Amino acid sequence: MLIGELSRRTGVPAYRLRYYEAQGLLEPGRGANGYRDYPDGAVVTVTQIRRLLDAGLSTREIALILPCASGAVPVLEPCPELLAALRERLRGLDEHIDTLDRSRRALRDYLDTTERQAPEGAREHGPAAAESAPA
Repeated sequence: MLIGELSRRTGVPAYRLRYYEAQGLLEPGRGANGYRDYPDGAVVTVTQIRRLLDAGLSTREIALILPCASGAVPVLEPCPELLAALRERLRGLDEHIDTLDRSRRALRDYLDTTERQAPEGAREHGPAAAESAPA
């Protein structure tokens, strides 16, 4: 099928399909006219890519995982590349969450400390009240 048909069947714009190809996620053949010719299975592959992207995986990670995927959901077979990539991604997410949690605690501490020092009216009504309060 041509790229326009694949786009219609998956709801993914053609430019994004070309990007997936550039990332090594899709491998269309070429017709005699030079046009991309996607196999019917490309619909499932594009669905897999979209769902894995929705799970927060990068195209680099998806390239490792796709050989272990089957079906549109996708169902992932426990191949070594897949397990390593998922474990690494989870570790990175855990580190990012820890960093965000530390940042949130620090900002709350700054806010609490600053609010305790603010005039009474500013504490109750926020920054706009402090700016408009009589001096």
